[in-house]
Amino acid sequence: MGSKKKIAQLTAAVSAAFFLGVMGYAVHAQEAAPAGPPQAAAAQGAPGAPGALGRGRGGRGPTGRPPSSIDGAQNQTPWPWDVVAMQDAVPTKAYATPKQPRKILVLCKASGFVHSSIPLAAATIEQIGEKTGAWSTTITYDPTDINANNLKQYDLVFLDSTTGQFLDDPDNEEMTTERRQALLNFVRDGKGLAGVHAAIDSYHTSPSFGRGRGRGAGGAPPTPAEMQAARQAAESFVPTGTWADYNKMLGGFFKWHWPYPQVITVKIDDTKSPLTQMFHGQEFVMHDETYTMAQDSYSLKNVHELTSIDYSKMSDADKAKEPAGSRRTDGDYGLSWIRREGKGRVFIEVLGHDEHVYEMPVMLEHLLAGTQYALGDLTANDAPTER
Repeated sequence: MGSKKKIAQLTAAVSAAFFLGVMGYAVHAQEAAPAGPPQAAAAQGAPGAPGALGRGRGGRGPTGRPPSSIDGAQNQTPWPWDVVAMQDAVPTKAYATPKQPRKILVLCKASGFVHSSIPLAAATIEQIGEKTGAWSTTITYDPTDINANNLKQYDLVFLDSTTGQFLDDPDNEEMTTERRQALLNFVRDGKGLAGVHAAIDSYHTSPSFGRGRGRGAGGAPPTPAEMQAARQAAESFVPTGTWADYNKMLGGFFKWHWPYPQVITVKIDDTKSPLTQMFHGQEFVMHDETYTMAQDSYSLKNVHELTSIDYSKMSDADKAKEPAGSRRTDGDYGLSWIRREGKGRVFIEVLGHDEHVYEMPVMLEHLLAGTQYALGDLTANDAPTER
């Protein structure tokens, strides 16, 4: 009976994994990562946990990364070993001399899926500014800091894998409106906006299924009928934006992703831009969880594309993973871009799901250059790639 039980458990696990793969794109946008009790953090290898051996790909040495949320609250502390690796990769010279002392507000609030890399990304922006002298940094997890009065002291807001309706107060419509307008006015009046990874996984619709993160009704393994329904829904679902001004300002919104660790070839679309000079015009290969944007939301008529996936070098098997109902017809999968919004400037970097991205010198140099553009210190051609 013991063997039969193990086989049954393995079958259930495989089914759940398959279900999660089908559903992965939906979970990011609207569902917060499940938070476990403090003891769960120790069991998963949180720093300081006695005897912890590390967890998943984050496990290195005697401890591993903490979970993204603990007891219902976002973790705000990057794993020390990640910080050390990041510090070794941080550039030490700015691409342009700041026109004046610059201040950046990094917003880390995630109302949907919570990425474990958020604290490290925030620390990375802080370290880049400190080491290069390009800016000073304030880090916040509180969306109430996005208000007209507070924003007066900043030159740029950096959205650190914000997900869901991260500015909204579900109990106060007036407050929601004020925060949204404050952010729009901030950028349109001449300030900067930058974002990494899940900044584009905000303010769009998502399928209503999949809330069990790979589980069926009541948390049980999904039934064949549930898996079939998930497949059908995933194939036909096409997301729509829920805040048009934000969606256009950022340049696109999330619809699906190739799960980590997807290998991609990064193509340099504008080899003459000062924001891509660190790549020397050369494509390179890397792994990450790779977002795709809804076709109607992302257009070269609206953004100046800097880098993208070299789709021609992606395998047919990987191409086939993208749901047919929302598959892009142009083969254009942008990874970083810039655009003007009123008098202000926007820089978006889609990569950055996994912590190792913040340990890559070339990626940190790209973040530095893009952020300096958004601050108004580094001039670059930001006309739409396709007028």
